[in-house]
Amino acid sequence: MESPELRGILQPGVTALGYELVAIELVGSGSDRILRVYIDHPVGITVEDCAKVSRQVSAALDVEDPISGAYVLEVSSPGLDRPLVQPADFERFTGSLVKVKTREAVLGRKNFTGLLSEASGDNVVVEVDGEPYDISLANIDRARLVPKLDSAG
Repeated sequence: MESPELRGILQPGVTALGYELVAIELVGSGSDRILRVYIDHPVGITVEDCAKVSRQVSAALDVEDPISGAYVLEVSSPGLDRPLVQPADFERFTGSLVKVKTREAVLGRKNFTGLLSEASGDNVVVEVDGEPYDISLANIDRARLVPKLDSAG
């Protein structure tokens, strides 16, 4: 689960550099913790973009110091299986194939892979095998796009 505090600290600097802050993940434990910051831009992300944002994020984290203990900072593009975090992400990718994991079961299941057919307010609808599942955003543990891989060629 993304920390609203971390997003509040990092969002202004990332946005000021002209990038979209897609998601933030703090994973691992002890000395093996990794803070992953995913950024995007309409023309894509380069290694130079990641380095520029890494310097900005590192400076903001040094000032605010919201994470106790050691961690490694990684800045990258969201990739083809882009995480969906904010309500606007779900609205933007309506009509796309998604994979959603919920905290609590919805109609007896917690894992959904299907078409994101609706996104409005605090809910999304994912159609799995033609069956619509109405899922509260507050109940979503993880959501990602499912990459469309072109098998032609």
